[in-house]
Amino acid sequence: MYHSLVLIFSLGFCISQIVIAQNATNTYVGPGIPYATPVSGNYGGALRPQVHFSPPKGFMNDPNGLFVDANGTWHLYYQYNPTDVIAGNQHWGHATSADLYTWINQPIALWPPNDFTFIYSGSAVIDSNNTSGFFPNQDNGVVAIFTLAQVINGVGGLQAQGIAYSYDGGYSFNMYAGNPVLNINSTQFRDPKVFWYPGTQKWIMVVSYASDFTVGIYTSPNLKDWTHASNFSHHGLLGLQYECPNLVEMPVAGSNSTMWLMFISINPGAPLGGSISQYFPGSFNGTHFIAVDQVSRIADFAKDNYAGQFFSGIPGSQPQIQLDWSSNWQYTGLVPTGPTEGWRGCMTVPRESYLEQLPSVGWTLISVPYSISSQFLKEITSSDDLKNGTLLLDYSQVSSGALYFEANITGLNPDILAGTVNFTFASSASGEYVKGGTMVNGITWLSRHNIRGFDNPYFTDKFSSNGIYSGSQNGSWTISGVLDRTILEIFVNGGQQSATMTFYPTAPLDMLWIGTNSIPENVRVSVAVWALKDAWATQENFNGTVVGNVTST
Repeated sequence: MYHSLVLIFSLGFCISQIVIAQNATNTYVGPGIPYATPVSGNYGGALRPQVHFSPPKGFMNDPNGLFVDANGTWHLYYQYNPTDVIAGNQHWGHATSADLYTWINQPIALWPPNDFTFIYSGSAVIDSNNTSGFFPNQDNGVVAIFTLAQVINGVGGLQAQGIAYSYDGGYSFNMYAGNPVLNINSTQFRDPKVFWYPGTQKWIMVVSYASDFTVGIYTSPNLKDWTHASNFSHHGLLGLQYECPNLVEMPVAGSNSTMWLMFISINPGAPLGGSISQYFPGSFNGTHFIAVDQVSRIADFAKDNYAGQFFSGIPGSQPQIQLDWSSNWQYTGLVPTGPTEGWRGCMTVPRESYLEQLPSVGWTLISVPYSISSQFLKEITSSDDLKNGTLLLDYSQVSSGALYFEANITGLNPDILAGTVNFTFASSASGEYVKGGTMVNGITWLSRHNIRGFDNPYFTDKFSSNGIYSGSQNGSWTISGVLDRTILEIFVNGGQQSATMTFYPTAPLDMLWIGTNSIPENVRVSVAVWALKDAWATQENFNGTVVGNVTST
């Protein structure tokens, strides 16, 4: 998570303050924040995504504590300021879903223990074997692991790791009286991601020594007592700090084997400025992670994807599911959703991920929208062969303002790689548009240059990346995307590349143009567009307000 407030001051003072927080319970409530009921909000604004999760009001950033329970309920916690539309006053907001698209807002899950200790990023696990001793009579107890961060008068101090436990499946938590459970007397020590490692029958924590460009690896038998095992240090792009590390096992395409992935966010220091995530495939033996090489692989080639986290509770032999925060710290506190609609920040669509070794570029994280077809309302246009032609669609009657599209080029001859697929989403009212396209010889690009609702020197307006056609693609080149009012996510060749771009038009986009050019003979281009469901509409009351889960859990 972002820590512009974190400035070093007297460490002795910091340590004395963390002791005060040790016996705190999860009952501190700031002025004007509902304690036992969800924060309500209006999701009908023109800038509000309908398929992507966003908070009811206030400011949201990192996904936290992602896990799926035995009933198939997905739990999303997130860094949340319920009192303002800028970062600060961090709580853990909470939402649940049966399908990862239709979310139900729950009461705030984790509260600062006092007015100078915030709850920064972290993770959550199901302690099914009661290793912690918190759950003698149940197998579904949830333990949240997070950073307790001191911020006094805008100045940051000690950061240490704390835990809280939940008897009701993750809806409410009790703060552990013995916090912090891991304290190295540092002001730059945060964002723990914890998982169970069967090989050693221990919990593993990866946590960031942010300004040292190091991920520490710790082990524990009980989530309370932690032992340092090793460090993963100075790999890839450094920026000014490492944040939000993940270490996750995932399948390898075309085999029955798995690999491990170290996923690290950096801010600032992204190639295009601000914040971005990078990843390192490798191996893990319970104490040490070893990357296959020193190469820095960037997870997204646009500018609005950061602090991704993978859901706990999915076996490593299955594709892993992740959510990422869709913004950039260079401008997130300025985007117009704050003053106009009272909220800032959204998540990507859930992404299904695995590793594949591609020709020339090597190990690559493949990411595609998870079960996006479950959100199809209806197919609204298609073409079996849009060869060197155009398709024009008025989608103003799609109430969600959200679309999914695919364009598949097949029958390519690798000796004659030619052809382009381009698209434009436009507003019939204002003439604004976002556009993009892909060329089968490798380049994919996006532009938000012609959107006029937000202007900022760091709001980079054009993005591009080079892919590589290979024989494994069997004569095909594809591009797909999710457009959801103010966010566009693009996926090339089944997720070999992806890009996430937010934008803020002065009038809604409601027209789509897709065109192809220079397509060789005997090559086919199939295109289809689907309207997506409005995930929030069914939850609105007669005033248009989404009140969330107001029943007891």
